[in-house]
Amino acid sequence: MTNFAQNFKQQNFEKEIMKKVSKTLKTVALLFILCFSLQGFASSDKDQNPAVDTKEEVDAYILHHIKDAHDFHLFSYTASNGERNHIGFPLPVIVWTNNGLATFMSSAFHHDDEGEVVVERNGSRLVKLHSKIYELEAGASKVELDEANHATNAHKVLDFSITKSVMGILFVGLFMLIVFSALARQYTNKKVPTGFGRVLEPLVIYVRDEIALPNIGEKKYRKFTGYLLTVFFFIWILNLLGLTPFGFNVTGQLAVTAALAIFTLVIYTVSGNKDYWMHMLWMPGVPVLIRPVLAIIELAGAFIIKPFSLLVRLFANISAGHIVVMSLIAIMFTLKKSLGVVGATGLSLVLAFFITLIEVLVAFLQAYIFTMLSALFIGMAVAEHDHDHAHDVKGHDVPDAEDVRGDFI
Repeated sequence: MTNFAQNFKQQNFEKEIMKKVSKTLKTVALLFILCFSLQGFASSDKDQNPAVDTKEEVDAYILHHIKDAHDFHLFSYTASNGERNHIGFPLPVIVWTNNGLATFMSSAFHHDDEGEVVVERNGSRLVKLHSKIYELEAGASKVELDEANHATNAHKVLDFSITKSVMGILFVGLFMLIVFSALARQYTNKKVPTGFGRVLEPLVIYVRDEIALPNIGEKKYRKFTGYLLTVFFFIWILNLLGLTPFGFNVTGQLAVTAALAIFTLVIYTVSGNKDYWMHMLWMPGVPVLIRPVLAIIELAGAFIIKPFSLLVRLFANISAGHIVVMSLIAIMFTLKKSLGVVGATGLSLVLAFFITLIEVLVAFLQAYIFTMLSALFIGMAVAEHDHDHAHDVKGHDVPDAEDVRGDFI
């Protein structure tokens, strides 16, 4: 009987080992295929996109890098024969032109962003200029630019492309769906999660107990905790993804931060109770002549200032962080004449390393601030204005949602 049990354990152990080995092999194979696919997308353009050396070229490259793009451009290098090779992979381009829908891969532009490469699809001539896709007018064979470098014989199209930012949003959304679904399933079978769930559980509890509960109140915090958790992890993971070599800058796109701010605006506007709207539109306890003025100020604060502060804070901090990191990396090019190649490279790497460590903290901090402010605005909208605060047996104040909001403001 003992031998049977030992053999059974040994077989289970071997099966587990084989499963782990199989997963490892699959991961290695996927990375191997990915590397070859990246190499396969390398394109050679001798005079296009030359090496970035001067300060002006570095500034232009940084500003271009933080923008959204229709492809993943990982890096470029100059071959021994002088040809400029670009490593990356394309993304689907989906646009609506005067002739209807047109779809193709972004590799058709051959990394051109100056409107020189013309792509013909569905009877339309398309060019890419400053990360935007334009349709040439009838009879035009190339784009013409004015003194401000704007197209004069082309117009923008409706762009539904899967850009780099859209790819990042889809990836993070799918990742969150998988990991949090797995965490939820663990609670149906066990009290304490295992594996990656142990990492997620403290963060979930932190958002619930330190952000949602104190700012919204014990009666209504559960209703909004799901949204706050989604926003927190969505922003945090995207911020961390922006520190990878893939060049994601999703939360540094104004459209993304504006959409997140609008979600918060809609939630606290729809959820606002009678007290919230009464204090906003007809403030009690003040002279009647001043109430209309206060109503205008309160409405501007609720519909303009609050969402604007949410979107600008996140957008500005993340974009500034990317610019600072890339500016420090560019030291190896801009100061190589004065410091030498070794000195400029060493200084660049040391400074960029320490700033990147700070950026890891900023990634969490910006997610926390956005979630905290969203919880604060929602709590102000759903709060029942009862100013009788609870006291414990010893007579010390027990902070409730209104206390926490007041202290934060």
